Amino acid sequence: MKRLRRFMMGIGMGLIATAVYQELQKPPEERTWHGQVGGLVPYDFRPPTLERVREAYWNPDEPRIFTNRVLGLGWAINLYSLLQVLSELMARLQAAIREGT
Repeated sequence: MKRLRRFMMGIGMGLIATAVYQELQKPPEERTWHGQVGGLVPYDFRPPTLERVREAYWNPDEPRIFTNRVLGLGWAINLYSLLQVLSELMARLQAAIREGT
């Protein structure tokens, strides 16, 4: 377990280093300090704002459960979308139970 933790930490540090490197390769006026590493893993090193926190963690307009993280590397969980999916699953389960009885 310790090896896996170290391995994952190494991957995370490598991704952060790559994101910083990507930004530093741009001219200073083009640096946004947010984007994606390898077109896959999102990063955002800007100071968080309340608006971006809401967009990431409670966004009724975004159907995705996993959204871009507000600060750092990786993904956030859109709790609104997660609750919608869970509610739908519960409704289907209850309907299946009613039909089965």
